[in-house]
Amino acid sequence: MNEKRSAVIERNTKETQINLTLELDGKGDYSIQTSVGFFNHMLELFTRHGLFNLTLEAKGDIHVDYHHLVEDVGICLGKAFHKALGDCSGIKRYASITLPMDESLVSVALDIGGRPCLVYNVPDFKGKVGEFDFELVEEFLRGFVTNAKMNLHVDLIRGENLHHIAEAIFKGISRALREAIEKDNRVTGIPSTKGIL
Repeated sequence: MNEKRSAVIERNTKETQINLTLELDGKGDYSIQTSVGFFNHMLELFTRHGLFNLTLEAKGDIHVDYHHLVEDVGICLGKAFHKALGDCSGIKRYASITLPMDESLVSVALDIGGRPCLVYNVPDFKGKVGEFDFELVEEFLRGFVTNAKMNLHVDLIRGENLHHIAEAIFKGISRALREAIEKDNRVTGIPSTKGIL
């Protein structure tokens, strides 16, 4: 199929203003501006390792904290994946990976099956990476998973450095997504006995 799997999402609230364009079958090109340096970095490597093309401009009430901005970007990115995938016809649907980042090791498994569920088995670290609260990784993922309508399990096997842990999580998810959304020429129609995802 030659259909272009892409989506444009706009979200404007009293807390955030977000414009996002996603192409699933890209080359890992990105233009990401959120005013949160570490978050930009995570989204850039997510895009590069997933081979998605992503243009994102996000503004928000970061004078309060980064929570609203990070969560709403997760919501918009999830909506974009869901919209771009359409009825999910012909995709592999499932994928998993165990990904290292220096001393950190993360296991990711996902199912693009229309049933939102996040299982986040990572200790409740109370630290920061720069000015970024590590706990916002989970908030981002919850918004993403709910709106992408996928089942995502993230398990930290080992790790000490919060930057490395976060990087392994984002890279692991992007690589698993890259595989799960691939077309499988042996799959005809929707990859489900229900006939719908």
